[in-house]
Amino acid sequence: MSLFRTELRRLAKRRLARWMTAGGLLVLVLVALGMFVSNQKIGPEQWAAAERSAEQDYRSQARWSEEERANCERAKTSGTEFHTTDCASINSPPREAFQARWYLPSTFEFRETFGKLLVPLAAILGLIGFVVGASFIGAEWSTGGMMNLLLWRPRRMTVLLTKLGALLTGLLAVALPATAAWFGGMWLIANWRGTTERMTAGVWQSFLLTGLRGIVLALVAATVGFALASLGRHTAMALGGAIAVMVVGQIGLGILLELAGVRFAEAWLLPTYALAWMAKTITLQDWQSCNATFTGECQPATLDITWQHSSALFTVGVVLFLGAALWTMRRRDIT
Repeated sequence: MSLFRTELRRLAKRRLARWMTAGGLLVLVLVALGMFVSNQKIGPEQWAAAERSAEQDYRSQARWSEEERANCERAKTSGTEFHTTDCASINSPPREAFQARWYLPSTFEFRETFGKLLVPLAAILGLIGFVVGASFIGAEWSTGGMMNLLLWRPRRMTVLLTKLGALLTGLLAVALPATAAWFGGMWLIANWRGTTERMTAGVWQSFLLTGLRGIVLALVAATVGFALASLGRHTAMALGGAIAVMVVGQIGLGILLELAGVRFAEAWLLPTYALAWMAKTITLQDWQSCNATFTGECQPATLDITWQHSSALFTVGVVLFLGAALWTMRRRDIT
């Protein structure tokens, strides 16, 4: 019997894997429903309603200005104080200041919005991968299943890497259809509750590459969770390490760096690199420094974090954690 197929079946039968996957997909469905409910397709009726709202606000502002100017004149006549002595300066804004487009309901512009919606997709897939990966190998260690398996297949490295391969294959089997469904579902929502105009081949290519990077991020998270649980030989090792990194290493470090006045403090935080990986580039700003322009305007210093920086960090992390897991698997006793 193939060890790889056996591990795939074992992964598919794990209740945590099923429930975690179902929960993550349910969250994505709820996000899609929220996008559908909170957006509208803009047509003549919406533009007419926006024009009426703009006109109503303009008239209301004009009446308020007239009342304030009259109150100011009465105050000057009676000799009482008013918040200004120049009554003629109390004027309502011009009609052009109340543009109808500001009163339009929210609409889903696929070109402008969909790229941002790939970030929560990647985050949910990454969370599924990390938790399922940690529990997949962690449960094997804590229940003694790994020891029994090694009696049947005594080649340690082959067993561990086969389990990792099965995990990543199973994650791909979920991530690829989920990503395709996310593209299709959001496209339909944009058709029904927004617009799909100005979509070009270049934009589609950018979205596809971003979706691919999201899948790679989920695979990296699954590998790290798998490696951490294998190092500690328990699921709690990976989950506890993740909580420690996020709470102590990220939130605590962020507060400490902020208090210390470190420039570009976000560059030391892991979420920054995850966002840079998805967005290709993130520009950090340091408002404590001032670069004066020829017009005298103060511009903050900037630092670009690119997807290349993120890829280097993720590669180092995977090599370190997975390498340590393989080394301990080879060196430590299986008891």
